[in-house]
Amino acid sequence: MSSGDVLKKVRWGVLGAANIALKKVIPAMQNGERTKIVAVASRDRDRARRAADALQIPKAYGSYEELLADPGIEAIYNPLPNHLHVPWSIKAAEAGKHVLCEKPLSLSVAEGRRLIEVRDRTGVKIGEAFMVRTHPQWLRTREIVRSGEIGELKAILSVFSYFNRDPSNVRNIQEIGGGGVMDIGCYPITMSRFLFEREPVRASGLIELDPDFKTDRLSSAMLDFAPGHAVFTCSTQLVSFQRMQIFGTKGRIEIEIPYNIPPDRPSRIFVDDGSQLAGRSARVEEFPAADQYTIQGDVFSRAIQDNGAVPVPLENALANMAAIEAVLRSGKTGQWEKI
Repeated sequence: MSSGDVLKKVRWGVLGAANIALKKVIPAMQNGERTKIVAVASRDRDRARRAADALQIPKAYGSYEELLADPGIEAIYNPLPNHLHVPWSIKAAEAGKHVLCEKPLSLSVAEGRRLIEVRDRTGVKIGEAFMVRTHPQWLRTREIVRSGEIGELKAILSVFSYFNRDPSNVRNIQEIGGGGVMDIGCYPITMSRFLFEREPVRASGLIELDPDFKTDRLSSAMLDFAPGHAVFTCSTQLVSFQRMQIFGTKGRIEIEIPYNIPPDRPSRIFVDDGSQLAGRSARVEEFPAADQYTIQGDVFSRAIQDNGAVPVPLENALANMAAIEAVLRSGKTGQWEKI
């Protein structure tokens, strides 16, 4: 890569002033080699201006439409609430902008299919923002699985939880796509698919609903990868924790912080041949501190510049949504559900 390539940056605009955008994604993308945040929009112009000033973003718009009409913006980051992902990603694509849309991409497989039609018609790049899929610790984990070092991959176990009972939080509003499976259960689903490198054929879910919000607050699920299983528990009302264990016939891999990978300190995985209990035989592989949102933005921007594939294309996003739907259906029927 020449110095000229490094300095060339894609000009990004951000729809909305969501916390994830202001606190994590925008600051990270501002450090990217290929990303430049040039505008932020909110339905409240003063809020947009405050966000832009705080983050030293040149332009602030009082509506999403104004931002999409700006000819100087090449790509859009969409961190809006789940029910606004597809509608505003469609508007952005039809305005000629490339789109990186937060997960989950849509409220359903059927809704997500609309984005494929729009992408194919407009010719823009559209992808889902699963930042974990481009982080070095995950790329290395898949490399180890592929190498056969742990034998045949047979089982994946994961837990992801936090505690939040704020009734105004979008994660606790059922009508707009709230609930634990949509918010965080999607991570063990996508990363199990990432490692098995195939799609699960059926799912079983056990779900406890919040009595007030009617969102799933404690969910456990099993995905049948035929052969192999992935099992996870996610909760919006448990002590904060996350971990993943990956088991093969000859060894296992433990990912210490699988999802909210810290940007300011090294991350670690443990590769264990099982010769000693309690993980005493595990070797530690450490990865230098890296911000997964910076990496995600640069990889997506490179796909725009080089006309390549985005990290998580729409077809992959819809396959993940199909598994999410099956887990939620199973939670209601009490039966295995086909994916």
